[in-house]
Amino acid sequence: VQLQAFGGGSVQTGGSLRLSCAASGRTSGDILTGYTLAWFRQAPGKEREFVAGLSRTTSSPYYADSVKGRFTVSRHVPENVMYLQMNRLKLEDKAKDYCAVGAKGGITYPIYDYWGQGTLVTVSS
Repeated sequence: VQLQAFGGGSVQTGGSLRLSCAASGRTSGDILTGYTLAWFRQAPGKEREFVAGLSRTTSSPYYADSVKGRFTVSRHVPENVMYLQMNRLKLEDKAKDYCAVGAKGGITYPIYDYWGQGTLVTVSS
């Protein structure tokens, strides 16, 4: 599975961005079913941290406490794309965001099998 993330940019606090992550692979059709889909982010000098994910078994979303109520993770099955809608952005949301896909579930980044290249989110006051 190859992942390509895009949609990052610069916004002021309180603004919104929508990140997209397009998946491709050797097989046609639905690539992402059966995988846990997730977004992580990494700010300069900090560890990569979990942001949001979709369960591989139920497709239910789950979020880090820091983004609950502001971010929404979703996927569009026919086009093999997952999204992260980010609203009410804060200064502390500034980071490089990565999409990830894994055969197992969880919020720790080492368990994920495939990664996008990252897209930069900059938030200023």
